[in-house]
Amino acid sequence: MIYEFIKQAVENKKKLVAALIDPDTDTGIPLEERVECINNSMVDLIFVGGSTLYNRDFDDFVKKIKGLTENPVIIFPGSSLQISKHADAILFLSLISGRNPQYLIGEHVRAAPRLRKMDIEVIPTGYMLIESGSTTTVEFISNTRPIPRNKNEIALAHALAGEFLGMKFIYMDAGSGADNSIPAEMIRAVKSGITVPLIIGGGIRSKEDIEEKFSAGADIVVIGSLLEKEPEALKK
Repeated sequence: MIYEFIKQAVENKKKLVAALIDPDTDTGIPLEERVECINNSMVDLIFVGGSTLYNRDFDDFVKKIKGLTENPVIIFPGSSLQISKHADAILFLSLISGRNPQYLIGEHVRAAPRLRKMDIEVIPTGYMLIESGSTTTVEFISNTRPIPRNKNEIALAHALAGEFLGMKFIYMDAGSGADNSIPAEMIRAVKSGITVPLIIGGGIRSKEDIEEKFSAGADIVVIGSLLEKEPEALKK
């Protein structure tokens, strides 16, 4: 069980790194090479998904990744179209920082009957978009405003609401291609007020960035842009 694995890691004070693979991002680097770099690094988890889905062969894409790695493969869905029986788990994301019902519950209703028929672990996750300095793809596609990066109390209130609603994870994201990652002060504020594992992603481009997020309280740090541009850097 992926949830139990992560929960146990958090309880044992072990930090985890997840590499995000977006099926629609054309990096010019073959998928096999990117996954090989992940396998040869300290990455613990592989997230698959993105804000859009131009690549309609999502199921085959996940199956291919699963055949290339022994790491847990977890879907990070941008919509109800991003579902596959070949993944180990799916983060059942509810965009709790926004007020668009489509991403609060609408996509979930579409996905739920199909997920029920699959042998895949479903993990309820409160997803929070944080202002990054520029308009990100997820902000545009979801038609929601991110939480201002200097409003720690607002971020904490949303995270608490997500936990009280039964979310097993809180995922704070600056978004793909973010100019700035989430401030350490905001991470500390949120982590100090919740009891569920905290995932941080967006705008994380170096080992120093990862260490900063861990020190601030992140349990899982997600890297995407680094994998897309320089997968060999994962070995560092």
